Amino acid sequence: MNWLSLNSGKGESAFNMALDEALLENAAQIGKPVLRFYGWTEPAATFGYFQKFSDVARATHLRPLIRRPTGGGIVPHDADWTYSFIAPPNHEWHSLKAEESYRRIHEWIRDAFAKLTIETELAPHAKKSLPGQCFIGHEKFDLLWHGKKIAGAAQRRNKSGLLIQGSIQPPVKMERIAFENSMLVVAIENFKIKWQNLLLNEDLRSCAQELAGQKYSQNAYNQKR
Repeated sequence: MNWLSLNSGKGESAFNMALDEALLENAAQIGKPVLRFYGWTEPAATFGYFQKFSDVARATHLRPLIRRPTGGGIVPHDADWTYSFIAPPNHEWHSLKAEESYRRIHEWIRDAFAKLTIETELAPHAKKSLPGQCFIGHEKFDLLWHGKKIAGAAQRRNKSGLLIQGSIQPPVKMERIAFENSMLVVAIENFKIKWQNLLLNEDLRSCAQELAGQKYSQNAYNQKR
């Protein structure tokens, strides 16, 4: 099995969300799972598709505020590491129940940290705190370090494929590239796959740019509820 990796570097907030949706829309044509690592050109916050914008605006000082294509709560992007995982509609991950794919992605991250001698664990149950705040309290199968949530994710599963958008708050000072390489190695060992680089073609870039300009950068979308 071949999977695809993409390190797209730091991107503008609206484009970051747009590229994830473009990868989901084109997952069947791509035909293989994609693991994308990316960062942010400025501090920002994303929030779940079903959240109320007015509640989000009161809950965080970070701007801009961008509505994600996935669910979940408010995620600050001022010091986190972000990634996405996209599986095509005919792939095993797409057929998993939401709880199982959530557990599996965080087991993957747990094992990547373990290779770097950082011990983490999956939360056995939810611990609620402030509603809508992703890193206050935790959900079942979030990743914990010394009892504190350091990784969460949100999902969208439709006929196009599966999109998981994840955020990691690094528990110790370390090089991000070391963690990303560890993610790739763990996938080779655990999922028995081979990695290839994904090169964004003009169709994917155009799709992402159109979504960024006409959707994710627009108040009509971000403030629609």
